[in-house]
Amino acid sequence: MARWLDEWHPDDETFWETTGKRIARRNLIFSIFAEHLGFTVWTLWSVVAAQMGAYDFSTDQLFWLVALPNLIGAALRVPYTFGPARFGGRDFTTVSALLLLVPAVLLGVAVSDPGTPYWMFLLIAALAGVGGGNFASSMANITYFYPRSQQGVALGLNAAGGNIGVSSVQLVMPLVIGGFGLAAAGWFWVPLVVLAAACAWFFMDNLTSARTSSREQLAVAGRAQTWIMSFLYIGTFGSFIGYSTAFPLLSKSLFPGSPWAAVAFVGPLAGSLIRPVGGWLADRLGGAPVTLWNFAAMGAGVALVWLGSASGAFWLFFLAFLTLFLTAGIGNGSTYRMIPAIFQAKAVAERGESEEALLHGKRQAAAAIGIISAVGALGGFLINRAFGMSFAATGGPATAFAAFGVFYLACFALTWGCYVRTVGVSRVASLAHARV
Repeated sequence: MARWLDEWHPDDETFWETTGKRIARRNLIFSIFAEHLGFTVWTLWSVVAAQMGAYDFSTDQLFWLVALPNLIGAALRVPYTFGPARFGGRDFTTVSALLLLVPAVLLGVAVSDPGTPYWMFLLIAALAGVGGGNFASSMANITYFYPRSQQGVALGLNAAGGNIGVSSVQLVMPLVIGGFGLAAAGWFWVPLVVLAAACAWFFMDNLTSARTSSREQLAVAGRAQTWIMSFLYIGTFGSFIGYSTAFPLLSKSLFPGSPWAAVAFVGPLAGSLIRPVGGWLADRLGGAPVTLWNFAAMGAGVALVWLGSASGAFWLFFLAFLTLFLTAGIGNGSTYRMIPAIFQAKAVAERGESEEALLHGKRQAAAAIGIISAVGALGGFLINRAFGMSFAATGGPATAFAAFGVFYLACFALTWGCYVRTVGVSRVASLAHARV
């Protein structure tokens, strides 16, 4: 039996304090649980690929197994964004969680047979991409539950809870694989996925006010701001998911005898935990200035990692990489805060301060999240392919690091030119009224 809430007014302070806050918090908790497991299945291959010594695959082939879930997950984020508006957040969260069983079970079966061909592993890795789609549907759904003043923190917590799934995989899987074999990497998650689907079904809600047509949602594809923010999100979330999934295999390739398996989870965990801080800073200082200087820090961070990779010292390399995880996490929070701020400011400018205008802005922001998160997730694919191609061409990662540094410089310039640079007393890009 579907449960739909027909009355939902989070920007009404009385409604929020008496009714909305409790319901929103409950939906956020179980959204985080389901999204967390989506991330674990999505990034599972970051550990599995590094543990496939029994198979005669090249470093480039292994990076393909790590990269492919990111590519498919990125593509699925667009249709997944429309899911909550079309079917309801509770119903779509339940179904999308159950879909995680497919790649988990297939992985458990495939690695039990030493004769499983490479193409089959590629197929299973691609199916793991369904976990990447969960992020877009979860974020789009939670956008409707919270008032404008609290969206930075709410979206930051929701995203952080999902992002920690990467750390969970890299902390738990080496222990599980070491104790029970590679097949356990798939079977381990099955009962947890079933539990997440059951919790979504029994404890989450659908919002009537979130329902909208696909045509209205797709209209944001014609907005320049959608594509500007997509580019910036490649630099923040794309970096986070790309570095998270690449670090185990990259560390094993550069430092074969290092304890990479014992510390691989630390970077993704740090980046996930600091993500709400990025949203909190953006709520208070504005997303654009936080994002701008964060890209400068990321450029410095990639230079440090480059030096660390050439030093021959694993711990120097690890500590340098940790700066990239922390800055990517802050940038994730600040850029995501910019999205609702931009689209709601434009809605107010075009339609006034009415509740209908605010709802229109939320619908636009929710739709934009799908496109932006999809394009941003491509960074996870591009980073892993950059490493794979760099190793294939030069035997090391230096070329890839140089490309990343140039990209962060471009992100810095774009953020400054579109959202920070001022002409007189107003910001360019028609966002003078948006505290982005």
